[in-house]
Amino acid sequence: MPEFDDAVLDAFLEQQEKLFPEQVAGTREEAREFLEETFAVVLANKKEVWEYFNEEGIDLEELGEDDITSADEVFAVGDGRFLIVEA
Repeated sequence: MPEFDDAVLDAFLEQQEKLFPEQVAGTREEAREFLEETFAVVLANKKEVWEYFNEEGIDLEELGEDDITSADEVFAVGDGRFLIVEA
């Protein structure tokens, strides 16, 4: 199970409405529980995000290399890492 540190939890709390029409978590603990339940993953960099989507067979041809992080399920943590939440 991935470890969701405070930076990851805060990034999700701040950006969750990018993917969901309303907040699904209001605290770090709620965010941690939600991310664990949805099998969210934390990836070290943009290259790993591409590899993840390729392995999962998710077609992102319409997104350019710089735009992969604009996908709704990709959340920038702010320190170079990315959180992937599949709704």
